[in-house]
Amino acid sequence: MKEDAPVIALTHVRVIDGTGTPPRAGQTLVIANGKIIALGDAASTKIPDGATVLDLDGRTIIPGLVGMHDHMYYPSPGGAPPLYPEHAASFPRLYLAGGVTSIRTTGSIEPYADLQLKRDIDDGKMAGPKIHVTGPYLEGPGAFALQMHQLKDAEDARGMVEFWIAQGVTSFKAYMNITPEELGAAVKAAHAHGIKVTGHLCSIGFREAAALGIDDLEHGLVVDTEFLAGKKPGLCPNPSEADKALLPLELASGPIHETILDLVAHHVAVTSTLPVFETFVPNRAPLDARILDAMLPEARISYLRRRSLISDGAAKSDWPALFKKELEFEREFVKQGGLLLAGLDPTGYGGVIAGFGDQREVELLVEAGVTPIEAIRIATSNGAEFLGEADNIGTLAAGKQADLVVIDGDPSANIKDIEKAETVFKDGVGYDSAKLIESVRGLVGLR
Repeated sequence: MKEDAPVIALTHVRVIDGTGTPPRAGQTLVIANGKIIALGDAASTKIPDGATVLDLDGRTIIPGLVGMHDHMYYPSPGGAPPLYPEHAASFPRLYLAGGVTSIRTTGSIEPYADLQLKRDIDDGKMAGPKIHVTGPYLEGPGAFALQMHQLKDAEDARGMVEFWIAQGVTSFKAYMNITPEELGAAVKAAHAHGIKVTGHLCSIGFREAAALGIDDLEHGLVVDTEFLAGKKPGLCPNPSEADKALLPLELASGPIHETILDLVAHHVAVTSTLPVFETFVPNRAPLDARILDAMLPEARISYLRRRSLISDGAAKSDWPALFKKELEFEREFVKQGGLLLAGLDPTGYGGVIAGFGDQREVELLVEAGVTPIEAIRIATSNGAEFLGEADNIGTLAAGKQADLVVIDGDPSANIKDIEKAETVFKDGVGYDSAKLIESVRGLVGLR
């Protein structure tokens, strides 16, 4: 912990407030009782007597990031079958250190652990972001992870939703082998409780899912199999065949454009997870020392070995073209009025880690073609809106919770400055980002 005074004034600071409006220089923000009580020009904003004053000349503050695909698990290094242990020690601290003050777990491997983590963080027993717990995956036969329940039928899906709502989860995620009947039953049951359903789909195309009432779709275009001619209803096709069907299609017109318009018309959000896809593009993802230092040695070796194998197969890889198309899809989805959300997805083969990956996501949104200010809005305000938390978080304004990030630099001019988080405030308490990272060095891949 770094700053925990009753009243704190951040002065002479640049403010990017998350609404999409231009940055404002020379601002003062005052925090008391966990909330922002004043925000305005330094010359006219009164600082209460006795306040702890932090002069942040040259710094920028942004709202705390709202991570919308931020699991609490990570792939165990090497071996088979694949396992995904809960990272209850390292991930809460790394998310917070990266400026992520709220997360949606978006698919749980250990839901009881996620629920207890939420309680412990809420009770102040440990440092971490506010957690919106998603229930266990709603998955059919063919799950790649031993830790997933495989649905038997639509009634099993309905019963699973009802059971986990009673345990305290606040969203659900449909997965790759779910049937249309199971998804429809899950959506109906969840919506009856005012709870939303997202999905990483394969057996069901995006437009079919929208018609069934899904609220959000994870990852974007590269997982949508609806463009494969001859795809069998309710079955997940060969991924490489689906990829090859996607690659020749244009974004500005034709079936992909029609899908975008259909999602927007049905008010279906899309969650961007560009960092995990970047790791599949040969020689592309930065070799970030922060990420390597955070890893268990065995996890680091496993990641670098797989990365090398992907680079060796560069000549045969479809991923450079797929990644480019995903960037284009997300830009067009935003252009057409779609609600784009931001996440990292710390899965793949281990190159994406809590907090660091959330920062990289914002950088990649800028590469996709949105402005830095818009990318920050997507990663803050949009997530808050989807979660129904827009009155509390996602933007900086008097009356909002004091969830914000102090950055040494100006991400509106250089988006890579978003990696320079110094202090992360959650409910008005400031945490030292560097100390949080150091406290879990070498734990990722273990716990």
